[in-house]
Amino acid sequence: MIEQTERTGEAVHIVGASGRSGSALSRVLLGRGVEVVPVVRDAAKWASTGLAPAPRLADLRDPIALRAALAGAVRIVSCAHARHAPAIIAAAPPEAWLIFLGSTRKFTQWPDDHGNGVLAGEAAFLSSGRRGVMLHPTMIYGAQGENNVRRLAGVLQRLPFVPLPNGGRALVQPVHQDDVTAAVLAALAFDWAGPESLVIAGPSPLSYADFVRSVAEAAGLPPPRIVNFPAGPLIAAAWVTRLLPFLPDVGPAEIRRLLEDKAFDIAPARARLGFDPIPLHEGLARTFAAPHDPEKA
Repeated sequence: MIEQTERTGEAVHIVGASGRSGSALSRVLLGRGVEVVPVVRDAAKWASTGLAPAPRLADLRDPIALRAALAGAVRIVSCAHARHAPAIIAAAPPEAWLIFLGSTRKFTQWPDDHGNGVLAGEAAFLSSGRRGVMLHPTMIYGAQGENNVRRLAGVLQRLPFVPLPNGGRALVQPVHQDDVTAAVLAALAFDWAGPESLVIAGPSPLSYADFVRSVAEAAGLPPPRIVNFPAGPLIAAAWVTRLLPFLPDVGPAEIRRLLEDKAFDIAPARARLGFDPIPLHEGLARTFAAPHDPEKA
């Protein structure tokens, strides 16, 4: 499917190209000889990626600048938050195909601004009639500068035990950045008849406790001691994480979400895009083998 994208000879406009998913996609496309038009708000941040194309500058809240940045676009990928979908739809040329990155946060039992923004962006896209897809990844790991997995490994080095609500029995299905990039590349090559929405996730769910154990193993750490801890006291004590630099800053909403299963059917993405994500153990091996720049974490 990637080859089909290359044969089109068309540039790919990437909104949010300086972010983790945007820069990962840009590197792959440029490496395959595909022209990339980065659309970013901060020229310095784009320059820090070390990628060559000159960016087009636009704040997504500025419709005139955004329309100018997307002028002539045929394929647009937005790696910005899905809440910006209405602005991008309005600014994009009518014939352009649109690919958005959403989030499975839209399924949470505890709605927040992030999840509500995804729902609003998805609704705007699906009602637009535009050709393309909104891809909803689960927790992404393995991107350059990503700190979910490495930060967790750092915590495991310092804590004698890991307190998890309900013992970490809730299910998660993290997806590697390489698989997110592959899904976008496949979406660029697919002949969309209208707007669609697909979930992309790892190949199979596992408990959060097993995810923690897998991270420890991949990082070369001893098996962590998982302690079943009531959610209420953890939520009440969440503010403490802001005072201790060796702990991740965890809010009450994040703790509550540790109680809900985040397991998803990826059969539609397999059928539509040939989506074939790598197993967690392989993704973690890639993550810890890659150079880590703490300044970008």
